[in-house]
Amino acid sequence: MANGNTDPSRVGIRSAGKGLSAGTDNDELFLKKFSGEILQSFEESNIFKPLHTIRTIENGKSAQFPVTGIATASYHTPGQNIADAGNSYLSDIAKTERVITIDKMLVASTFLANIDDVKNHYDIRSVYANELGKALAVRFDTALAKVFIAAARSAANLNQVGKGGSILDISQNAFVNFGDANTDVTDPTGADLVAALFSAAQRMDEHDVPSDGRFCVLRPQEYYRLITGADDSNSFSLTSAINKDIGGAGSLAAGNIPQIAGISIFKSNHIPSTDLSSTSGGDGEANNDVFGGNGIGYNGNFTNTKGIVSHSAAVGTVKLLDLATESEYQIERQGTLFVAKYAMGHGVLRPECAIELIA
Repeated sequence: MANGNTDPSRVGIRSAGKGLSAGTDNDELFLKKFSGEILQSFEESNIFKPLHTIRTIENGKSAQFPVTGIATASYHTPGQNIADAGNSYLSDIAKTERVITIDKMLVASTFLANIDDVKNHYDIRSVYANELGKALAVRFDTALAKVFIAAARSAANLNQVGKGGSILDISQNAFVNFGDANTDVTDPTGADLVAALFSAAQRMDEHDVPSDGRFCVLRPQEYYRLITGADDSNSFSLTSAINKDIGGAGSLAAGNIPQIAGISIFKSNHIPSTDLSSTSGGDGEANNDVFGGNGIGYNGNFTNTKGIVSHSAAVGTVKLLDLATESEYQIERQGTLFVAKYAMGHGVLRPECAIELIA
């Protein structure tokens, strides 16, 4: 019995033929409209570049940072010759150097086939170049975080007795030697972190570290605990650092806390937290062994690391080639090679300015 219906030839469905079965989706062949928005990876926050010393060189393989010791003072007896070495008035000021070597060229690269570039309906070249640059920026920031930790584990320069780097166990609020951390403790609470930052400020005062330029970088977990005061049970009680009634300057609404004990507070995903001491790849191939044989390149054991308190004078970077991206069309390969690169090296300058936070 006729019902007045018809069987249309659907434009959007794929017909069977040439080894393909018939489609089942009536919209399959319709154009996918380009949205105009390319979903790239979010850029990671890189914060260490302005927080340390950078020296640019035009050529060469390394840069020298002279280090001088301290002088002594004595009461003078009238009539004695100050210039006579036997009278012990003259200071023999110790001298040495810190040398930072340029690492191997660090590169990030990819290859775009010409046929794919022609077929593609949006500009993928700028996306590729941007992603390669971001890859190097992350390596730069991660390496610097490791060098700040190396500074905290380094001995004092020359005759500055007792003024080497420091390691502060947050849970015990006590300075310890590397490897002496109590591994049985739980993660530090917000109150533990506040107390530790005041201890760190005191240590920096005792080491004559300038007040300007002090900073702390924490992992996101510790950073937000510093604001909320949360502990392992996630109980919520604001720390004194954010309580404006007693001088706190943080903002619960904005989720930030600018300073504690005169130390600027930052957060970063680039604070290492695993044992990389046996890692031969990545930063382990750097020319600068900042852990003095205890690690490989910039790598070491960071199992207990929670953050860094430091001053910009603690660490230095020597820059030979700044971060740059370039591309070249290769006829013989029918595609374009994209390369991002830089040639830099990082090293410890003033250990007394650095404190590693562990738990």
